[in-house]
Amino acid sequence: MAMPSFGDHTDFRNADRGFVADLDPGVVCDATGAAVWDNDAYAFLSADCPPTANPSLWRQGRLCSRQGLYEVTAGIYQVRGLDLSHMTLVEGDSGVLVVDPLISVETAAAALGLYRAHRGPRPVTGVIYTHSHVDHFGGVRGVLPPGHPPVPILAPAGFLEHAVAENVYAGNAMARRAVYMYGATLPKAPDGQIGAGLGMTTSTGTVSLIPPTVEITATGQQETVDGIRIVFQLTPGTEAPAEMNFLFPDHRALCLAENATHTQHNILTLRGALVRDARVWARYLDEAIVTFADSCDVAFASHHWPTWGRAEIVEYLELQRDFYAYLHDQTLRLLNRGLTGPEIAEEFELPPALEQSWATRGYYGSVSHNVKAIYQRYLGWFDGNPAHLWEHPPVELAVRYVESLGGTQAVLELAEHYVSGDDPRFAATLLQHAVFADPQDAAARSALADVYEHLGYAAENGTWRNFFLVGASELRGGVSPAATTTTGPEMMLALSVDQVIDSLAVRLDGPRAADARMRIDLHVTDEARTWRLALSHGALIPRPHEGAPDPADPADLTLTLTKPQLLGLLGSGGRIDELEHGGDLVHSGDPAVLRALLGLLDTPDPRFPVVTP
Repeated sequence: MAMPSFGDHTDFRNADRGFVADLDPGVVCDATGAAVWDNDAYAFLSADCPPTANPSLWRQGRLCSRQGLYEVTAGIYQVRGLDLSHMTLVEGDSGVLVVDPLISVETAAAALGLYRAHRGPRPVTGVIYTHSHVDHFGGVRGVLPPGHPPVPILAPAGFLEHAVAENVYAGNAMARRAVYMYGATLPKAPDGQIGAGLGMTTSTGTVSLIPPTVEITATGQQETVDGIRIVFQLTPGTEAPAEMNFLFPDHRALCLAENATHTQHNILTLRGALVRDARVWARYLDEAIVTFADSCDVAFASHHWPTWGRAEIVEYLELQRDFYAYLHDQTLRLLNRGLTGPEIAEEFELPPALEQSWATRGYYGSVSHNVKAIYQRYLGWFDGNPAHLWEHPPVELAVRYVESLGGTQAVLELAEHYVSGDDPRFAATLLQHAVFADPQDAAARSALADVYEHLGYAAENGTWRNFFLVGASELRGGVSPAATTTTGPEMMLALSVDQVIDSLAVRLDGPRAADARMRIDLHVTDEARTWRLALSHGALIPRPHEGAPDPADPADLTLTLTKPQLLGLLGSGGRIDELEHGGDLVHSGDPAVLRALLGLLDTPDPRFPVVTP
């Protein structure tokens, strides 16, 4: 596999360009004094690469760990290295426009404080969310604390729906897998976590969300905030379901959100998400070149470092465009020859120009898991082979494999043979069967942990390294809890009532609810809407209801309340009598019905096992 030149220091020059000052110390704490971010922990990256790390990933870690306030161009600044993402600040007539206020309230407040320490106490006069992932909105209360005067908050069409749906419907599983992906619980060390390719790791502070007030609905839409002119390009279905690029024409500066960064990105992120569309991703990047290239002198994103100069910007975007187009089209070509996802991943070859560009290296996404994602988008999980149509689940399969191979000791010996033969991939497969067949076998767990460490130390991809090393850590020491919750009060308040109902439906224990029947009418006064919730054959069916209730079809329970009261009621376990007061919350019918419904809900386990059954 061809590599770019380690003698090319362009990225280092660009990463250092415009440096103003750093946060010293580079540690951010919450109200209790607990650190939610510690960039100083990565000081070890200044040393030469050790044998416990891939030199290319070590290089990327050195670049991503740079921290401080940077001038992008006159009137535009970035704070980097205080979270997985960067905060951009654009100076207006009377204050500053904040773009992407990081993950946590605490890190966002620290970033704004660093900016103000060197640019003056400018008020925040607007906010832009580039897209619907939590590292681009979660810290908004750090720049707009409670009581702050209202300011315009701009976001792409569909932002709120996707931001809350991703973090609530499958949020528990995603948060658990994010422990593996970002490695936030691993020690920061040459043999531990050295970054995630896109940034260093995720902060672990308070997540917040203020709903947008201005929706960007069309490419070419123009808005002015505090005298700052902005021209937008919608890019739905690329790196996020709701995302946008935009130009600051008076600054000749282009924000690329997360559609073009200095790494290969994910078509399907390893923590889980909707599969992205590499085909439209490439087309939107081409549209950005056509639309904006002649109008900008610098292009920046919410991760990594900017690119300066028209020719350099076009070359950078063309490489990114061509990469996603090639990835998509060649996967489809091989898919139509009958190859499966894993087979395509092994056969796939990039052209030399794409292989030798630092900006398309697989630090965050990888060719291997991206082509499998494209296969999944078009053909799903089944590869067409009948042998794979009805396989045993992992534990039952493992028991049979271990039995067929002659028992656990035989599997351990075979695995050692493959390790010594430089095939740790198959050793991991064998040992995973041994662990799943008998998770209490200490020798099997230890051997698999050793192999995971071996694979992690060799990985160029930051998220692969973290997955392998967290797996090894949990085999030896038990489950690492998720570091951040995305289902706090503000996130729940941002849900529509439809989404609140859906969040209940996906927690309903169907087998236990199969024979239950109940009907609840919800009249939500602040939305002036009514829903009939019907529990039928283990499914919760919501039906919006118009007009007066039908007396011939009465509900078992009718509730009249606001959305905040509904959330409070659900959080209390359905204690209607305790919350009902002064006519704010009114009910008729049997309050026990709601308690019965809530009693049928499953409680997600934030510590479910991953590397053991």
